[in-house]
Order: sequence, then structure tokens, then C-alpha cells
Amino acid sequence: MSEPTVNGRRLRWWYWLATACLLAASLCGWDAGLWFTMAFVAVQLAHYRALQGSMCAFPVQTRVAFLALLAVGSFPPLGFIHWMQLAGTCATVGLDYCTLARIMSLLPWNRPQPLTFRRVWRTFVSPPVRGSVLGALGN
Repeated sequence: MSEPTVNGRRLRWWYWLATACLLAASLCGWDAGLWFTMAFVAVQLAHYRALQGSMCAFPVQTRVAFLALLAVGSFPPLGFIHWMQLAGTCATVGLDYCTLARIMSLLPWNRPQPLTFRRVWRTFVSPPVRGSVLGALGN
């Protein structure tokens, strides 16, 4: 199913841009920012679940993982995770390079081939791709 576009950008780009802004606001001291970020990612998760028709769909998996990291990072000793998420989300928006999606592509249920050093290396050093990293990396 084709993803909608707004002003020439895919909806996912706008979602990640808004997520980065909310997370940045949270990290700059907006007390309710983390909860708004989590709620917004949950809305994205529900939207992609409805759009893709499965919790196993890759866009749904990445949002589940992102939401889980937001929850884990809310534990004060692990707050650095939110800074890593902000950096990763900014890379996704600015460079089309999503580290989380690349990590997710290496999970056993997302790759039919064995996990090798070569596959891991290629996953992380391949240039950014438009669309799903799964198809571009041959998973």
C-alpha cells in the first residue's frame, strides 16, 4: 500500500520530524514532553498497524522498539537513551539513515539469511535508502 505524502515528503518523514521536535522539547525541560512523545509514537504505531494490517510489519516493529526505548529511557539512570534516540531521529529526518531500522533488520524474523559479520557490516555502512531498509539490504 502506498504511503501518503504531504508537501512532497512521505508521511513517515513528517512523523519522525514531529517526534524529534517533541523529544527535543522533552530533553530541554518540558515536563510533559516525554508523555506527549510516547503518545505520538503510539498513534504512529496504531496508524501503521492499520495501514499495514499486521503487528509484524516493519514500520510497526520500529515504532514498537522506539516506544519501548522511550519507556526504558524514562528510568533516570537510562535517560541517555533519549539523547541517542534524538540523535538517531535527527539522522533519520536529515539523512534518511535510520540506525534503529538497520538494527531491527538484523533480527532473526526480519532476515532469511544467516547473521554474518559481512551482513552486519553491510547493514550499517550501506548508504541511506529511500523506503524500507529491509528491501534495500536484501533481507
